[in-house]
Amino acid sequence: MKYQKVRNIHMKYGKRSWSLVGIGLAAAMSLTACSSLTGSGEASTVSSSTQVIESSINYEQSSNMTSQESNKTSQDSSQTSQETQTQESSQSAQESSSAQSESSQSNSSSNTEEIVTVANTTSDGAIDATDLFSNRDLTQTADLSEAVYYTVSDGQDITITAAGVYVLTGSASEVTVIVEAGDEDKVQLVLDSLSITNSDSPCIYVKSADKVFVTSTDSENDLSVTGTFTADGDTNTDAVIFSKDDLVLNGLGTVTIKSTDNAITSKDDLKVTGGTWVIDCESDALEANDSIRICDGIITINSCNDGLHSENDDDYTLGYIYICGGTITIDADDDAIHGTTIVQIDGGTIDISAAEGIEGTWVQINGGEISIYSWDDGINAANKSSAYSVCAEFNGGDITISMAQGDTDAIDSNGNLVVNGGTITISAQFAFDFDGYAELNGGTVIVNGQQVYNITNSMMGGGMGGFGGGFGGH
Repeated sequence: MKYQKVRNIHMKYGKRSWSLVGIGLAAAMSLTACSSLTGSGEASTVSSSTQVIESSINYEQSSNMTSQESNKTSQDSSQTSQETQTQESSQSAQESSSAQSESSQSNSSSNTEEIVTVANTTSDGAIDATDLFSNRDLTQTADLSEAVYYTVSDGQDITITAAGVYVLTGSASEVTVIVEAGDEDKVQLVLDSLSITNSDSPCIYVKSADKVFVTSTDSENDLSVTGTFTADGDTNTDAVIFSKDDLVLNGLGTVTIKSTDNAITSKDDLKVTGGTWVIDCESDALEANDSIRICDGIITINSCNDGLHSENDDDYTLGYIYICGGTITIDADDDAIHGTTIVQIDGGTIDISAAEGIEGTWVQINGGEISIYSWDDGINAANKSSAYSVCAEFNGGDITISMAQGDTDAIDSNGNLVVNGGTITISAQFAFDFDGYAELNGGTVIVNGQQVYNITNSMMGGGMGGFGGGFGGH
């Protein structure tokens, strides 16, 4: 008999609420200044409220065991799990899965609790974001009814070759969890108080799969690479978590990552829908070829070159960044947020300290609370992709930009600059620099404590134009 209870909840990561606020876009006139992109979708559109679902049926697969069979199997699997230390993939993983997952069923499947967050996406922005996150992307808990359990050991890699859920625990050094599954396989790695320290290789290396989920339980997890990364043939495996395919980061716990190069890399799409991610690295913190998509979670980047970096050298329509929620703090030497094509922000709380705060060909801000301290350009719309017109566009949100002294611009567009809504507060010697035209159609713009009612160039052709943009040309 199915029993399902659904209730609205107000989830917390520490002091942060998981409730997301939908952000509407401003006047349609903004689209005349910049062209639009339809985002590539995933399987399903998400629901409209955060939920906890308690059900006897797990979201992937139900358990049909009787209580007597489950109790007997639980005793058998307890002994098997102690004897089985799996470092092989496929056959060994399948054999241990049978006994170990049945033990998990008897302990947890009868009252499985799913925690699902919500992506408050929009459809009428530069990116049609309605299908960017699937339901499974947003599910912060793993179905452990068929899970395979691993305890890491020094110097012993773990290789996974089949779809499934794999729970990783323990502390070890010189260990790589390798995913080498089929092109249609979805693999979920559940980090449960896992600690791995390597000298020259990724802690998690996805060679092949359809999609890999890295999900943290309510636990502390640490992944570090302390030396120079060694390439895998022609593949420059230069990140602590390195994936050649789609990667989803979510969960209920904390993952701390330290790297001498990149922290997390996906050669396809990289999504963050939950969890707490604390990063110190020397290159890029989150790097992806096709897109970076963030709808929730806490991301704290203490040191890096670029914070979020999405770039595709082969397809100039890709390399975009979409953010509609979460709490993101970035301290970067270069760009905090860099998308080759589009950077669209619909929501979330973002705190940036960097040489350049946000950079893309088309920067569109529709919502969220954004604070930027910069010593080059606060927001820079630059010609990074020939697929889109260069534009800095503001339709909503609360944006505060503070600039260091010198040859710096709060908002710099190598094309057009359009403000339709939102509140922009600037403290800077030079507020605006644009090569095309500027429009102030709505919203509130405050420069150095004074509201302005038109936008003029502070920097004419790179010259020292004074405070013209800040005070309406006066």
